Amino acid sequence: MATPFDTPPQSLDEVNITSPDGYALSGYPHSHWAYLRQHAPAFRYQASDEELEPFWAITKWEDIQRISRDPQTFSNKTDIVLRLGQLAEGGAAPQTHHLLDMDPPEHAQYRALVNRRFTTRGLSMLEERIDEVAGEVVDRAARQIVDRVARRGECEVVAEISNLLPLVTICELLGVPRERQGDMIQWVNEMVGSGDPEYQRGRTQQETLAAASQALLGFFMQLSQQKREQPTDDLLTTLVQSEINGAPLSPLDLLSYCYLLIIAGNETTRNTISGGLMALIEHPEQMALLRSDRSLMDTAVEEILRWVSPVIHFARVVTEDVEVGGQLIPAGEKVVMFYPSANRDEDIFDDPFRFDITRTPNEHLAFGGFGEHYCLGANLARLQLRTMFGHILDRLDEIELNGDIERLRSGFVGGVKRLPIRYLADG
Repeated sequence: MATPFDTPPQSLDEVNITSPDGYALSGYPHSHWAYLRQHAPAFRYQASDEELEPFWAITKWEDIQRISRDPQTFSNKTDIVLRLGQLAEGGAAPQTHHLLDMDPPEHAQYRALVNRRFTTRGLSMLEERIDEVAGEVVDRAARQIVDRVARRGECEVVAEISNLLPLVTICELLGVPRERQGDMIQWVNEMVGSGDPEYQRGRTQQETLAAASQALLGFFMQLSQQKREQPTDDLLTTLVQSEINGAPLSPLDLLSYCYLLIIAGNETTRNTISGGLMALIEHPEQMALLRSDRSLMDTAVEEILRWVSPVIHFARVVTEDVEVGGQLIPAGEKVVMFYPSANRDEDIFDDPFRFDITRTPNEHLAFGGFGEHYCLGANLARLQLRTMFGHILDRLDEIELNGDIERLRSGFVGGVKRLPIRYLADG
């Protein structure tokens, strides 16, 4: 099935960067973003879908960095994602008050509550558990052998590998009981994929999102009360005991923090694991290089992050008239930063459409621009990716695709729903 992303545009009128079917069937509209980078790096985009208000598409690395570092001119307080018919990731989301929709100085106060938990030192206590879970996940997949003599096996990466480690890690960090982690997977899938018919199961997008959100927040409401009565050494207990300006966090603030961490901490990393493995399969010479030289793991992880760019966009609202990319953008209008486009910017990356695990420097924007909204969990994500890919390469040989790739129908998160593989199990 042809999609609007399949044909490179020949004019600005042909640019399409918001088609739900395009993201589901073709992946990212890289040729369209490339056209914008060349001809209109700040482009006032009007989709054919009347439900989507016009916005300024920002596609260059330098412009996205500038916007990310200037919260006074580009505010985070409202409309941080595109909201329209099939692409609305927040159409019926619960009211929240979390880091992503805060500007300074409020943002710094709330981020400081948990910052130390996400430093390299703070995460050291989780390293052993992350390694344990990653090993268990890959071993379980490797044991599912179709032909035990030939040691051939097959699995579906998202369900059997990618889904588990990020969620277990965030649950461990928050203090969520292990027996409830299956519920978390279901709720997260339904919230992030609320526009996808598979997760709707006959419901509307708004009904799907509302039901999953309410279930998740109801669970954390009960768990936070348990932490008040029986404190433990976890992040949720830290939040329950924290204060802002001398007062405890409100129920809204507390639940918003949990909501953000469980969604952001799970969704982005699992899609990077899936997308990263797909990139290695599609570039077997890079897979072979990483197998032969594990000292390249750090640069490989950075290239995987650049290549996959799991978060497609975030938006800001302009607080005063400002020039970006040669265009005057009036106060009150919305700018939308497309991170996968910035991570293919020809002015920043040498041969940007080449997947190269030795690439250095590699100042990608997979974790956002380097402002105050730089991803809180960047260190955690890198740790999980290094660990997971290490175990995959240790246990699975001769990895190849074993069917069609299915992508999430979303213009906010670049999700892979299914990635079937065939492999030779080590041992």
